[in-house]
Amino acid sequence: MKADLSDLNAFVAVARAGGFREAARLSGSSASFLSEAVRRLEAELDVRLLNRTTRSVVTTEAGQGLLERLGPALTEVEAALDVVNRFRATPAGSLRLNVPVSAARLVLPALVPPFLAAYPDIRLEIVAEESFVDVLAAGCDAGIRYDERLEQDMIAIPIGPRNQRFATAASPAYLDRHGRPQHPSELLGHACLLGRFASGALTSPWEYERDGEVVRVEPTGPLIVRVGGATDLSVDAAIAGTGIICVFEDWLRPHLDNGALEPILEPWWQRFSGPFLYYPGRRLVPAPLRAFIDFVKASANRA
Repeated sequence: MKADLSDLNAFVAVARAGGFREAARLSGSSASFLSEAVRRLEAELDVRLLNRTTRSVVTTEAGQGLLERLGPALTEVEAALDVVNRFRATPAGSLRLNVPVSAARLVLPALVPPFLAAYPDIRLEIVAEESFVDVLAAGCDAGIRYDERLEQDMIAIPIGPRNQRFATAASPAYLDRHGRPQHPSELLGHACLLGRFASGALTSPWEYERDGEVVRVEPTGPLIVRVGGATDLSVDAAIAGTGIICVFEDWLRPHLDNGALEPILEPWWQRFSGPFLYYPGRRLVPAPLRAFIDFVKASANRA
């Protein structure tokens, strides 16, 4: 009995993803390629590994047993191959990062181009989404998250600005029409532009702090957008005079600088810690990820 390593990898990818399409998205392969690989493996082993329906794909008892033994074994294979990679003049291979849209927009642009220039043999894939996922289960090597959303048993290093603020702003035209709030509580009388996380929760209450006084307000308004993917729409609406927006200061900075948006309640803007690059501490760090970690640390030292 002889099973091809690529077929085994395909089975693990599909079993972990719970479907061929999702596994194809995560692995960069096609669903048809994965389906053929799993069919070939089942034929070779003469046992069904996956139960397929129109809605889901789940492991059989035999498939679950194989998955539990294969996972650690394939990790060891990857680690063994990576030992060889360390003898190269420059690291090579793939690096897959799971990051929030805000990090893809505000943190990575300053790092990715020079990193890829320094390591031309590394292929970097960025998966940007706001849902909180297990980076390993999602087929990623590492992720970027803010402190309150870091997973346990992970190693975390700072990446990007260490201090950030939530900025509140509106167009000068809107403020000329409706007035300029002097206290956070006055936001309740204004049209505010809100966001909704993938979990379904709204980006409210908005929180402010000044001289030890903390104020939380739950504004309402005419527009709610998905956090991350549709935030630019909310920014455009604010510039057009639709209402007041509250997002990362760095996201609004170009529009604040050119006057398209006017800051509101700036002495009250709340600061928070910047994001972290995090990765599992219980296994050998792949060479491409090690190169990225070292690059991030060096960039922080130069800043």
